[in-house]
Amino acid sequence: MERFGNKVMVLCLWLFLISLLCNFDIIPAEFPKFKQPIKGDGTLSFLVVGDWGRRGDFNQSEVAFQMGKIGEKLDIDFVVSTGDNFYDDGLKGENDPNFLDSFSNIFTAKSLQKQWFSVLGNHDYRGDAVAQLSSSLRKIDSRWFCLRSFVVNAEIAELFFVDTTPFVNDYFTIPEHTYDWRGVTPIKSYTANVLKDLELALKKSRAKWKIVVGHHAIRSIGHHGDTRELVQRLLPILQAYNVDLYMNGHDHCLERISDHKSPIQFLTSGAGSKAWRGDVKLTNDEGVKFFYDGQGFMSVQLNKKNLEIVFYDVFGRVLHRWAASKQLHSDM
Repeated sequence: MERFGNKVMVLCLWLFLISLLCNFDIIPAEFPKFKQPIKGDGTLSFLVVGDWGRRGDFNQSEVAFQMGKIGEKLDIDFVVSTGDNFYDDGLKGENDPNFLDSFSNIFTAKSLQKQWFSVLGNHDYRGDAVAQLSSSLRKIDSRWFCLRSFVVNAEIAELFFVDTTPFVNDYFTIPEHTYDWRGVTPIKSYTANVLKDLELALKKSRAKWKIVVGHHAIRSIGHHGDTRELVQRLLPILQAYNVDLYMNGHDHCLERISDHKSPIQFLTSGAGSKAWRGDVKLTNDEGVKFFYDGQGFMSVQLNKKNLEIVFYDVFGRVLHRWAASKQLHSDM
């Protein structure tokens, strides 16, 4: 009888453990979080560029040169890449020479020898997406840092990097290309968990400025236009948690669009190499404050109270400037 009782206890324990495992995927997890120090005067500055990796072609080298000059002038702390890091089909593996040819050997300016925080774009998923996440690339070039989704805590600002490619239904329903979906299936639960994790991170954030980075646009009048899935699933979370900026690439242009329901600014910086001249969609131009269909990049400067965004063209000329301020509370 005692043996039977022990067996029942063991069975109950196993059932309990199985129930925990079965429910594990619905428990909100944490995005990996990394600290980024600010300057001694309490300021932070960085550059944002996307859709660039073409071995220097399509003016990538010229954009990189101007980034180096502006980076030195602003004394930048890091660089943000909004994805589509390597064309046309990502990297073939950890030893693909395209990594050196499109990144290390192009962004050579002293001011750009800072940490690069990167997300994956749809073109990156068309190659070996896992290779871009590998620590082996950081051994080749220590600047490189790419994960699917993560948070950079820079004291006065937090940057929330989100893996947006798996949200886009067309990549599954219209399989024009082959994608590397390792690590993100089943897609439905993966994307649901990304949103849960993001919401948890935003809820916990005490940063003065909240910045979300993804590859795909929420709002855009460029070639691809608005990303329907992100408008429906991601945007409500950003609005609910008072996000200040959403930065993306994907459309090969520079843009600033204001949200009509919140203070969010939608900033496209996807002009790191090949641009699409004259490719404009005006089906939804509400809130459009700036659009440029050539190559270039963007800078961000901020402190506790003030933020400034500047867009530059391939010659380093200022195309558009926008600033915002926040009220300082007595506890800050």
